[in-house]
Amino acid sequence: MSPELQTLRAVRVRAKAAGADTLAPQLEPQAPPQPGAGQALVRVRSAGVNPSDVKAQLGLMPQAVWPRTPGRDFAGTVVAGPSAWIGRDVWGSGGDIGITRDGSHAGWLLLPEAALREKPTGLDFDAAGSVGVPFVTAVEGFRRSGAPQRGQVVAVMGANGKVGQAAVQIAARAGATVVAVQRDATLAGHACGPVAVGDARGLPAAELAARSREAGGGRGADIVFNTVGSPYFEAANLALAKRGTQILISTIERPVPFDIFTFYRGMHTYVGIDSLALDCVAASECLDSLRAGFDSGELRPYPVEASSVHALDDALQAYRRVIGGDDARLVLRP
Repeated sequence: MSPELQTLRAVRVRAKAAGADTLAPQLEPQAPPQPGAGQALVRVRSAGVNPSDVKAQLGLMPQAVWPRTPGRDFAGTVVAGPSAWIGRDVWGSGGDIGITRDGSHAGWLLLPEAALREKPTGLDFDAAGSVGVPFVTAVEGFRRSGAPQRGQVVAVMGANGKVGQAAVQIAARAGATVVAVQRDATLAGHACGPVAVGDARGLPAAELAARSREAGGGRGADIVFNTVGSPYFEAANLALAKRGTQILISTIERPVPFDIFTFYRGMHTYVGIDSLALDCVAASECLDSLRAGFDSGELRPYPVEASSVHALDDALQAYRRVIGGDDARLVLRP
């Protein structure tokens, strides 16, 4: 066996855990899988840790198979498979990786060739390996809602979350008027254009919507990207312009008050996004749309601090940090 194809290690989850306190990922030897026709073997260099990686271990993703290796996001180097890809650095994500197929919290990752995308040269492995799920979710939300355009007003609710930060960046790059709403007076992420920041703490829905409309020039938002769900649902509806769209990716409470009259008189649209429905090939197509922005610096990856980088031996600590609501962008280095 060549030195490049040695047995490494992988996180393995045998069965769902009853709760965060009973998470029991194991480290096991991982022989390099043999790629078949149309497949490639990636040596994983960095892999983001997402809430869904842990929720799947808690049995909250019914499609998850057992046993398996978690991890949806990755960056690494192709070491076997199609000759044109060998030696190239790649990045990616997918709703199937780590859920219905073995994922990236491992030394080796087997992928279809169609999912391979070359890593932007300006991003190191940790940055590229942590972009995936949040940015893919934001891209898909905007794609389904008509994509932000210059002259539109885009309000992002929950703007300091990871998907919120990605949505702000993408909307600002498109030239939209961006209103960032969160329970804080300071915008956490990067934006290549001006962003109006709204502090939502203590505001009733009507006042929050009025302030959002005012910050966007008074006519309402063409798109509200609601990353939180129920806490902002009413305010988002009130903030929408005629023919506006609300994007929903998550929620706290499932039932919400819904004013059908306001909905149809406003000619509004709701778009629901489930990033788990995007397999690694579809997710790679989303990442394609981001490459130019990362290359130019108009888009920036999440900062990955040294304290947020864990070895595979510390996977359990990383999982507990992310499920506990840690704001840091956490990565594993296999």
